[in-house]
Amino acid sequence: MNIAVLLHGSGVYDGTEIHEAVFSLLALAEAGHEYQCFAPNITQHHVINHLDGSEMNEERNVLIESARIARGQIKDLQEIKASDFDALMMPGGFGTAKNITKWAIEGPSGDILPELKSLILDYVNQSKPIAALCMSPTTVAKALEGSGHHAKLSVGSTVEASPYDIAGISGGMDSIGVQAESRTIQEVSVDEDLKIICAPCYMMEASILEVRNNIKQAVEALGRL
Repeated sequence: MNIAVLLHGSGVYDGTEIHEAVFSLLALAEAGHEYQCFAPNITQHHVINHLDGSEMNEERNVLIESARIARGQIKDLQEIKASDFDALMMPGGFGTAKNITKWAIEGPSGDILPELKSLILDYVNQSKPIAALCMSPTTVAKALEGSGHHAKLSVGSTVEASPYDIAGISGGMDSIGVQAESRTIQEVSVDEDLKIICAPCYMMEASILEVRNNIKQAVEALGRL
């Protein structure tokens, strides 16, 4: 299969979670799939110092930052059509909730990039699978809002430790038409009807090996669908 991979910056707190992005590309290659990375050509919401979490007084471009992860092999989001690919892979990181949606700032009422909303809806309407990792299910939820599609999605579980408000985020997804499911780092959520897979990854208090295995589970489900 040929998979489109959505990036949204470089770094967990203001862009793509780098471990999740690299493990996604590795798992896709190991499974024999081809892939193409893409990202929106927009300005980041802000830039975070990943040493201390402080905001930095500078401006960065999401596409240019994403190119660091993709080793320059990346295209502008506007160049991609769902008809060109068999599936969509969406690594996490808070760029998905700051740069391509505003979930981290405004919650479920925040905007989503119109071109990304259209792309995700195209995948769903063409019955092509989507794998959303970590915080990315919130982006899928925003894309499906008002569409008549009521997906089963997961950002993790409250039965295991998490650094984030899993219950609150899940409730936010519920409020815009999603059926939020509980999944641990050992599990993935699969909406068989809409062909959407969710893996919690670093939304849970997980080791790098657990995240790697969780992403492999998601890619396996992607291939099956």
